[in-house]
Amino acid sequence: MSGGRPPRRGRAVRAVRTPGGLLSVRVESRTALVLLLLLAAALLAGVVVIGSGDYPMSPGTVLTTLTGGGSPAQEFIVRDLRLPRALVGLLVGACLGIGGAVFQSVTRNPLGSPDVIGFGQGASVGALSAIILLHGGAAQTALGAVVGGLVTGAAIYLLAWKRGVHGYRLVLVGVGAAAMLTAVTQYLITKADLVDATRAVLWMTGTLDGAAWSQVWPLLVLCAVLVPLTLSGGRRLRMMEMGDDAAYALGVPVQRTRILLMACAVLLVGAATAAAGPITFVSLSAPQLARRLTRAPGPNLAASAAMGALLLCVADLLATRAFGDRQLPAGVVTAVVGGVYLLWLLVTERRAGRI
Repeated sequence: MSGGRPPRRGRAVRAVRTPGGLLSVRVESRTALVLLLLLAAALLAGVVVIGSGDYPMSPGTVLTTLTGGGSPAQEFIVRDLRLPRALVGLLVGACLGIGGAVFQSVTRNPLGSPDVIGFGQGASVGALSAIILLHGGAAQTALGAVVGGLVTGAAIYLLAWKRGVHGYRLVLVGVGAAAMLTAVTQYLITKADLVDATRAVLWMTGTLDGAAWSQVWPLLVLCAVLVPLTLSGGRRLRMMEMGDDAAYALGVPVQRTRILLMACAVLLVGAATAAAGPITFVSLSAPQLARRLTRAPGPNLAASAAMGALLLCVADLLATRAFGDRQLPAGVVTAVVGGVYLLWLLVTERRAGRI
């Protein structure tokens, strides 16, 4: 052809098949490369987190200690004190990233994040109810966060239902629910005594301080069950982004898939909130950053999980090392950076004519 643009080069795609052809998976080279780089960067950030503190260690020393080559003092510091913090950061970030990717894909809106449309606020209300009304400990607070997230998710879904769930209707109902739930959290704090109010405010900042193995194991088990289940629905979720009618035509059980994946996402976000408090804006920014890096359509669930883990670990590093002797909660850093990102996203969407 003359006088026209050259044909666009196709994306490099490779099909991976199991012996016998029972399972076939299409893998895009760029997506796979970005995922591997994000995983490596997240693990490296986790190693740096372990090496940070009053007794600093180099990454090499940390790796040597993790493989059994450190001194007894180093093993105590790494395995008992700092490794749980790094693991909680990685797992919480991954939960928030994959949860945000599911909600943004279901709503077909980059603003459809759990901490924007009320699910994070619901988990906060559940946790604060356990702290202030029931005077519960860490286990009761974690359970309250999960239950609060589930109840909020069910309520928002039912309120947004009208012959199906439309993305913008879900976002609008969620934003309204978020405002109401924020008012409830403020009311609960006013009803608390000094000790419970202090615990509640500290929990609401979102922090990895005090992370222990008792938080790692439940979160790890939940992720081992829910993350593969969510990833298995990635293909159907990608079809649903084309619209419910198109997904129905392709044989996707839309409502059942939407309910299942939203339930998994709500549980993941609730578990993350239970472990570290309401870490804001990671679930908003991680899926969008992952999509821009992979340049692939669809929810990019695995890349979003890896990006979320990387963002939270980097935020924790900045919170503990960038301000000298004054350490900040990781949630403060994610809120500041995420607020700037949200403004940029709103300006971009407005210029594109989508809002």
